[in-house]
Amino acid sequence: MRQTVQNTILILFLFVFFLQGCAATQQRRDVVESGFLSASEHAMLTKGKKNEALLHYINPDVDWAAYDKMIFDSVSVWKNKETQDVSPEDLQMLTDFAYSQLHDALSLDYTFVTQPGPGVMRATFAITEAEASNPVADVVTSIIPQTRILTGVKGLVVGGKPGFVGTAGMEAKFTDAQTGKILGMAVDRRGGTKNLSGMTDEWNDVEKAYIYWAALVRYRLCTLRGGANCVEPEA
Repeated sequence: MRQTVQNTILILFLFVFFLQGCAATQQRRDVVESGFLSASEHAMLTKGKKNEALLHYINPDVDWAAYDKMIFDSVSVWKNKETQDVSPEDLQMLTDFAYSQLHDALSLDYTFVTQPGPGVMRATFAITEAEASNPVADVVTSIIPQTRILTGVKGLVVGGKPGFVGTAGMEAKFTDAQTGKILGMAVDRRGGTKNLSGMTDEWNDVEKAYIYWAALVRYRLCTLRGGANCVEPEA
């Protein structure tokens, strides 16, 4: 009986600890070249630093502060082996969710327009990977200590992502709406961290990645413009 009570207390402690102390998502260690960016564009990318996309390109000759308007293309899904098994209904739900997050974040700083002109940039985003988590397995491996240890065993962790959690991939390109000149590009992947918040939803990890990316894009554009009070997002 005493042992059972101790185990229950331990599980409750771990539940609270991981719920409050873990980031919702984490950056993966590698990227999957999707084809959304051309080979020549991909060759321009370099490794990002902390709180930057895994790969990115920033045009050094851009006056970012000169852009105050944006043509925001709808978020697309780049069909490849990373997305081909996701149902059309789920893909529609994910694109709608990603679009709403990005739209709401960018509309705080830019006026959305539909025609090219002075001071107008075009923003294009593509979902390049969407892998749902396994909610049942995710719960089991997160709150039972002996099972959680297994996610650290070689073969159960792929590319820096704990076993059974979801993965998201997104690419972005910003161009001058009039000239087509590339202003910046980014490629990133994120996976769940076994945070218990929302883990019974198979797409929770992916949606949390979209929320983070929307805040990160706004933050990066703010810093590039030399803006004041740029808010760095938390993962």
